[in-house]
Amino acid sequence: MANTSAPAICVRGLTKDYGRGRGVFDVSLEVGVGEALGFLGPNGAGKTVTMRHLMGFIKPQKGTVQILGHDCFRERPQVQASLGYLPGENACMQEMTARSFLDLMAGMRGMRDRSRMLELVDAFGLDLGARIGGMSKGNRQKVAIVAAFMARPDVLLLDEPTSGLDPLMQERFLDLVAEERARGAAILLSSHIFEEVGRACDRVAFIRAGRVAMTCTMDEVRSMRGRGYTVEFSSARERSRWELAHGNGPAKGSSRTVELRDVRDVNALIRELSSYDVAAITSREQTLEELFLHLYEGGEPSGQR
Repeated sequence: MANTSAPAICVRGLTKDYGRGRGVFDVSLEVGVGEALGFLGPNGAGKTVTMRHLMGFIKPQKGTVQILGHDCFRERPQVQASLGYLPGENACMQEMTARSFLDLMAGMRGMRDRSRMLELVDAFGLDLGARIGGMSKGNRQKVAIVAAFMARPDVLLLDEPTSGLDPLMQERFLDLVAEERARGAAILLSSHIFEEVGRACDRVAFIRAGRVAMTCTMDEVRSMRGRGYTVEFSSARERSRWELAHGNGPAKGSSRTVELRDVRDVNALIRELSSYDVAAITSREQTLEELFLHLYEGGEPSGQR
């Protein structure tokens, strides 16, 4: 394991401009030993481009990209010896069985002990005798997960890791990530599934249009998140009175409910609702996705850094 005082993953000022606003621009990230950083953003925001630089597949135009102190492009063999990679697009060899593919990957890594591989195969219910090309997307993803984790790597790069997995397998995957963090692995988990990142990671970086918009701890994210409320009025007429008071025009149809997002002052809401005939009110925490959309709409939450 690497020196715990230095970041295991270090990206500084990474720029790769593909033209027409595509690429990544001045991206900086750090992931410490035993830490999981969520890399959040919509498809096309720059997550996979960043991952491919970390794998050493692409040479940066500007900036530096290092894993365990090694330059990811110039020292790719040293980097990949300590790395587990789960690609967003699964490219396992279609004609091979799961067993032959995993044996090939283990041999390339110099793994003599296959016990961890077999533990993971069992945990994810993988049929080693099945041909990869005939598998469902979820089962191909299981093969890729076993391949990424079986050597107990010091660093894990996970690009949309639960794609195709059913809810039970998603839970097992999140348990596996927690085990690896406890062991001391550094994890960069790229996803557009916001609640998955919320459960798996210590910190989160939001990326939009190739630039990191915000990096913060999950505790800071929780403090930024407002609450959403569903208010059910006693009648559609009462709901229309609410809508008119908020400049929305009279409500159409017979619905009696309104959805309120990002409520920060609950006391003010209660005072306002006291002048209406309310049948019920329910609340929920704002999702990470809603918080991220708030960034996209131009409102920068407090705590940005």
